[in-house]
Amino acid sequence: MSVVLAPLDRFPAARNSVDFSSYTLSAAQKDFGELVSRAALGEPQVLLRGSTPVAVLLPDGPIPSPSSDPTAVAGVVGAGGAVSPSTRDRVPRRLATLGDAIGTALNSAPPSGPMFGLSALDSVAGRLQAGKLTLVAADPSVGGSLLGLAVTRNTALVDRHRVLYAASGPSADDIFRRILSAETGGEYPRLKQGRLTPHEQEVARQLRQAPLMIDEGSNLTAEAIAETAPYVDGLALVVVDRLQATHSSRLPLSGDRLTGASQVLATLARTLHVPVLAVVDTSDPTLLGLLDADVLLTLTPTDTPSRVQVTVAERDFGTLGVVYLQPDLLHARFTDIPGNQGPGPVAVELADAALVYTSGAERGLPASLTHTLDALRTAVLADDHETLAELTTALADEAGPVSLPDTAPGRRLAAALRAFCQWAGEAINTAVYPKATEPRPETSAQDAEITEVRADRQAAPGQADESGEPDDEEDGRDVLKPGDEEDEPKDAVFPALRILKEAVARSKMHPVPVIRTEERDNDPWTLCTERMDGEPRWAHPDITVTRVPYIRQNGKRVRRDRIDVPDSFGDGVLCLIDRNGSYPSACSAVPLAPNKLLHTGPLDAFDKSQAGIYLIDIPAWTRTDMPHPLGRLIDNPDEQGRVWVTTPHIKQLEKLARDGHLEAVPRIHDSWTGKANESLFKPFYQATQKARTELVDAGGAPYKAYKTRLSIALRLLWPKRPEQKSPFWRPDWRMSMVAEASVRHWAVAFRSVLEGHTLVALRNVDQAIFWTPPDTPPSTYRIGTGFGEVKRKFIHSGELILEGDD
Repeated sequence: MSVVLAPLDRFPAARNSVDFSSYTLSAAQKDFGELVSRAALGEPQVLLRGSTPVAVLLPDGPIPSPSSDPTAVAGVVGAGGAVSPSTRDRVPRRLATLGDAIGTALNSAPPSGPMFGLSALDSVAGRLQAGKLTLVAADPSVGGSLLGLAVTRNTALVDRHRVLYAASGPSADDIFRRILSAETGGEYPRLKQGRLTPHEQEVARQLRQAPLMIDEGSNLTAEAIAETAPYVDGLALVVVDRLQATHSSRLPLSGDRLTGASQVLATLARTLHVPVLAVVDTSDPTLLGLLDADVLLTLTPTDTPSRVQVTVAERDFGTLGVVYLQPDLLHARFTDIPGNQGPGPVAVELADAALVYTSGAERGLPASLTHTLDALRTAVLADDHETLAELTTALADEAGPVSLPDTAPGRRLAAALRAFCQWAGEAINTAVYPKATEPRPETSAQDAEITEVRADRQAAPGQADESGEPDDEEDGRDVLKPGDEEDEPKDAVFPALRILKEAVARSKMHPVPVIRTEERDNDPWTLCTERMDGEPRWAHPDITVTRVPYIRQNGKRVRRDRIDVPDSFGDGVLCLIDRNGSYPSACSAVPLAPNKLLHTGPLDAFDKSQAGIYLIDIPAWTRTDMPHPLGRLIDNPDEQGRVWVTTPHIKQLEKLARDGHLEAVPRIHDSWTGKANESLFKPFYQATQKARTELVDAGGAPYKAYKTRLSIALRLLWPKRPEQKSPFWRPDWRMSMVAEASVRHWAVAFRSVLEGHTLVALRNVDQAIFWTPPDTPPSTYRIGTGFGEVKRKFIHSGELILEGDD
């Protein structure tokens, strides 16, 4: 007996695939012969795209008629097991435990979904949720269709996700002209006449590539939309424009058929697990109650023509909030009311990202930050702009120095914090520190672009040269791009990676530049973290540092430091110190182990012939005029109050103890070490120093290229993502080099303090601020443009500390 591959409308019972044998398309290809044989025997075989039924194999003859018992089709095996043809009991429904639901919530990807692109509305409505039906209800001429168009434009044109636009009323030409009007600001009546400017014609050509599918077919029904949607690959949103309250013989989606249509659309949303938004041209509460949507947005005109009220409600929770939009009917769109944009999508995203921590599902944040994030969630839900403004500064202060867990929720929260504080004009340096035991997921090109956006540095000024770029040769990039690991071309201004590889290769100690992949999830590599840099992030306890709003010449809103020094400091000015080339300078003599690290356990004393990583007690430091010599390392001790450090910090603590600044050298509780070498990177340092001398005065593109390649080479010592095929993978080398830079930075500042100078702030590896007589920098610093030398600038107490190209 032959079989046919039929669409689902030939056998509608197949839409509930759990009642029949079902296979994904890839699985069906492997066993297609077996599926055909079963179908020929009268057993329908349902084909799935993902989890969505798209077609069914049926016998080429009378189609089995499903009875009220879904297993009544001959030979069909229900979910409960084999069913006798003579005695068929109803298959019990599949149940999920609360644990299943919790597991799904905790392990699922970060929430995503379409948004309207209108800050005030998005702050209350949030993202359209997959599996739910949203109704936009508005009387004619109020603009309900324009909200449907707004979410369509934002999803298809901004997020580049596929949208199915089911047009019951407007034609495809109408939809195109409305989109073009909204995108270009061209008058919609003129565009309807076909009169387009050259700019509008160019935009129209670009819109051809938009992932927007329009169904304007005649006799458009909810059932037809439900049958079409499964065939749209990568579908992210279904928009139905519109449901008409009054009956029309030419519009199936009208009159008394709307109740049934809404049920079909709600089922479509649940079946495909996509959001469905439908526009209905009435605000009649009786009809809206019958349509029974999951989310309802009701548009109501106000006494002011330039304001439309939007009430957002959920079926189970009632009204969530009320916002106001400005109708711009001439350009077929809504806009935010100036000065009333609400917290916007960035605040909504931060509130969503914080939920797993504020709810207690995830841990790892300081209690104060958790409380602040919880307050922010409350303010977002209440649309409390005043509280949000107050919380922004608190978030910048609390989150700036905090290390967030390198997990999916932690990375999402870090990105959301940066975006929120940048939106509000704050500068934040939220850092994510990886755990070597946890592989990082692959990053999309879009994610990489987001990750590379640098937050404004919290450090002191003087950090930029005339080009506006940070003068330190590590330019702060956290992301290595594909191709960075390849050798530079022969005509490159500075082939830093090639020089670094040659420097390591010429060593007589036979270095091991790459730890094998299968060893990286074991100690000692899992013990290495970015915190080992020990960078100081310190301000004198008696001064006041205020973050002040500032508008740069390019119009960007930022915040900059203003330092107020008390009268008790006496007369003086702020001397801003910027150290040149901290990282490459550290390469001149950084103690590290070229070969593999061996577990050497507890040590009675530090052995200068060895280098590696050491677990030590945090030594007591009672001085208030200098930061702790271990910098930010002391912020994250283990349960016994101990931290892992590299060799440069061990040597620093030994010297401080020897000079009487520490009571004793900290005890070494554990260690991983190898034979020490301080000259492995010296040839690289010499080449870098020579190139800088030649290029620093010239500036411009060659000097910028030199700094970029230098930064890439040093970051490739410890690439964070498996897909980055670096010629190196030595976390201990990378962190020893950075720690050496931190130690040198701290040591020079400490010598200045011992000579009687007043240190006001010490941050990162290159920035220091002193309180000195006018034009009198501390003598411990050498002024110049070479490695280890510094630039200096003087300002008065209370002046704004500008940065870079401000």
